[in-house]
Amino acid sequence: MKALFRRIRHAPHAPHGPKADEGGPGAGRRAPGSIPRALLSPRSAAGQVFLLQVGIVVLLVVAAVTALILQAHRDSTREARRQSVTAAEAFANAPGMEQALKSPDPTAVLQPRAEEVRKRGGVDFVTVTDTRGTRYTNPIPERIGKKFIGNIEPALHGHVLVETLDTPSGRVVQAVVPVTGSDGSVIGVVSSGLKVRSVASMAANQLPIILGTGAVALVVSTTGTALVARRLRRQTHGLGPVEMARMYDHHDAVLHAVREGVLITGPDGRLVLANDEARRLLDLPADVEGRPIGSLGLDEGVERMLASDEPVTDEVRPAGDRLLAVNKRITAPHSGQPGSVATLRDTTELAAVSGRAEVARARLTLLYDAGVRIGTTLDVTRTAEELAEVAVPRFADVAAVDLLEAVQKGQEPTVEAWGRMRRTALCGGAETPALPPAGKLVTVAPGTAADRALESGRAVAETVPHDIVGPPPGDPGPGPDRDRGPDPDPDGVRAMPEHGLRSLVTVPLRARGATLGMVHFWRAGDAPAFEEDDLSLAEELAARAAVAVDNARRFTREHAMAVTLQRSLLPRGVPEQNALEAAWRYLPAEAGVGGDWFDVIPLPGSRVALVVGDVVGHGLHAAATMGRLRTAVHNLSALDLPPDELLAYLDDLVIRIDADERTDDEPGEGAGVTGATCLYAVYDAVTGACTLARAGHPAPVVVRPDGTVDSPRVPVSPPLGLNGVPFETAELRLAEGSKLVLYTDGLIEDRNRDIDTGLALLHGALRDVADRTPEETCQTVLDTMLPEHPLDDIALLVAGTRLLDPSQVARWDVPSDPRAVAGVRRECARRLREWGLEEAAFTLELILSELLTNAIRYGTEPIGVRLLHDTTLTCEVSDAGSTSPRVRRAASTDEGGRGLFLVAHYAQRWGTRYTPDGKVIWAELAPYPDAAGGTADLTADDLLAQFDDDAP
Repeated sequence: MKALFRRIRHAPHAPHGPKADEGGPGAGRRAPGSIPRALLSPRSAAGQVFLLQVGIVVLLVVAAVTALILQAHRDSTREARRQSVTAAEAFANAPGMEQALKSPDPTAVLQPRAEEVRKRGGVDFVTVTDTRGTRYTNPIPERIGKKFIGNIEPALHGHVLVETLDTPSGRVVQAVVPVTGSDGSVIGVVSSGLKVRSVASMAANQLPIILGTGAVALVVSTTGTALVARRLRRQTHGLGPVEMARMYDHHDAVLHAVREGVLITGPDGRLVLANDEARRLLDLPADVEGRPIGSLGLDEGVERMLASDEPVTDEVRPAGDRLLAVNKRITAPHSGQPGSVATLRDTTELAAVSGRAEVARARLTLLYDAGVRIGTTLDVTRTAEELAEVAVPRFADVAAVDLLEAVQKGQEPTVEAWGRMRRTALCGGAETPALPPAGKLVTVAPGTAADRALESGRAVAETVPHDIVGPPPGDPGPGPDRDRGPDPDPDGVRAMPEHGLRSLVTVPLRARGATLGMVHFWRAGDAPAFEEDDLSLAEELAARAAVAVDNARRFTREHAMAVTLQRSLLPRGVPEQNALEAAWRYLPAEAGVGGDWFDVIPLPGSRVALVVGDVVGHGLHAAATMGRLRTAVHNLSALDLPPDELLAYLDDLVIRIDADERTDDEPGEGAGVTGATCLYAVYDAVTGACTLARAGHPAPVVVRPDGTVDSPRVPVSPPLGLNGVPFETAELRLAEGSKLVLYTDGLIEDRNRDIDTGLALLHGALRDVADRTPEETCQTVLDTMLPEHPLDDIALLVAGTRLLDPSQVARWDVPSDPRAVAGVRRECARRLREWGLEEAAFTLELILSELLTNAIRYGTEPIGVRLLHDTTLTCEVSDAGSTSPRVRRAASTDEGGRGLFLVAHYAQRWGTRYTPDGKVIWAELAPYPDAAGGTADLTADDLLAQFDDDAP
């Protein structure tokens, strides 16, 4: 025991150990500068004795000062009484006192005498009063003649009175002495007083002596305490009581609380100490201390190791049925006496525990990797492949994932579909031809592990695995086996050991209470069979993968719905018109469809409107908003509005849509601000003019016939829905063969490039397409510009311009004279004969007469007529007026009002278009009336019959 204490006491300590200030073993040795502070510590015995001595010295000093003050007070009071009485009696018995009191002015006689006595007697005042207490004298002249403060009754009876008064200036001791006349009667009173402080101040000279004595005693006490404490510390080798107690506690914890055996042997080979754990590990008896090592009955190897003088480090020794890890050190360098200390640790279960911990760590790592690697995409097939790749080879040698066909299509899984699954992923099975490959349609064989797993919803293991799946009856699956006819074993239940697959776990993939498919794990060769813990791990893998597969399935369904909705809202093809040749492309983003749209809208007068727009956001809400805007553009274009006015109406619509969504109480996918960009262009094939306006949309690109590429300056206005400044238009002149390229920002903007870079890349792709068709131009642009993973929708519209041949256009200026109508009709009939359209002459003359007559009667000059021979025959009458005619139903008695009704009835369509110079009334006719239910055989009676009220 002493050797252990010496070893702990003399063990080397770090100079800045974390516990040095808590009295641990390292606290026993202190730096020289820290010894005075340790001496004064109240926790040490020397410090406590020192504090006691200081207390005694302070108590004695306080008692001495108190006694001195009390004694000085008593002495000063006594001295004050004596001096006051002496001074008062001497003045009262002074010669001439009686004559002075009886004189006419006692104050004039007595005041000088009283002041002289006061100064010589060392008193503070001498006051003379009459028998009524009125003052004759006082050191303060203002008080002469005033009432005396004090008791004069005893003096009036011939007695001397000494009293103490507390005045504002301090405590005063005054004596009151009677003044007797020659007849023995009291004729006055003399009072003399002295302040007590004047006497007590003399005691203050004694205080320095007392305090100095106390300070000397305190210094002597401190010095003595330091000397005694230093000597005690030398005798205890620097250990104080706290350190010694703590060292004992540590020693007791080491010996009896730790789960390691401790054996201490002496230089003579006897056992000095054995703790409880050492007794348990070595089965030692109770009286083991003091006995030789050889007499303890230990194993030969342990006994020889303990008896030797060689140190041992982590040496494993058998002791009975245990394996002990032994460490041994010699105590001679650290203790005054030689010996050794050995520690014993039981490692019997260490190997098994380490193995189980390694397995658990590997499983946790596998689950972590599964959470990171499974579900990185929203693709059902890729998610199934990720599950198989995670499991092989860390959990199984072969893994296969079979999913319901409905799941792969994004549909809801049903119980009826369990019988037909598609092998979606196979990993590690390339050398196992018995397993159906990926992509093959399979079925679950009755009575197999997969069938039992589907019924129970839990993982099922088989130590002798079977081929649990096979192609359905009559379906050999894709590939070369299709020509071989039906599978001879439709259920696919075959023994698998011949293929090296020795163990199987099959788990259903379930999410939200529905079964999505199955996952199968095989182990081959010498790999251990699946155990119970492996089933839990397989279920955890399947559960995580099922959630990812279900998320991918739901995304596939929603993405397909959004794509279907958007494609149904986009144009299916280019409408028939000769103004330009158009081609388009639309590509949805990978993350979901957006609100991009385009349109080609034929307009009257050999004109066509080109529209490209983009709604903010993605998903069904953006697609639905796009459909509403596209419908609005179609309706507004039917009014033949200029581009800037059309965008203004469209801006109002977006603001109303946004207001409706803000008041919606049910938040959804589209909650928030609705915004959109749009570019609207009108191309005129007669003049080659193109009028454009855009609201926050990228500018178009024009490819000239000579191959030059530029982006014309089209004023940009704020996006739709911001209620910004009015929209502006720009007019371009496009030569025949030019290409107008309209697009959305998804084509030029990507996470890897900005808009400027995208525009430069687009210009470069268009430089070599001057001689290509719009369809070829679209493909060239996408091949160059399309990102690998588009983040936004892409809409691309390429229009190759055409010009209407001048021979297909006829124009006349008409004077404002009704007689000019006939001449214009004749000219029009002649031009129709040149075009070979004689059959439409009667209908055209009828419509032209009505429109031209209205223009002359109600319009303003100049008046003009224009015929256009394109896919339709268009008749236009223009004037400078701004009033628009309207159709009304005329009564049978009305003389007029039937002209526009005839126009509306016999024209394919008609309308009004406003221009900066006025308006244009137009009507379109089929070039060959017979094909459209012609009017060549109409007579006047037929026309009048249209307005007969009695007609059926």
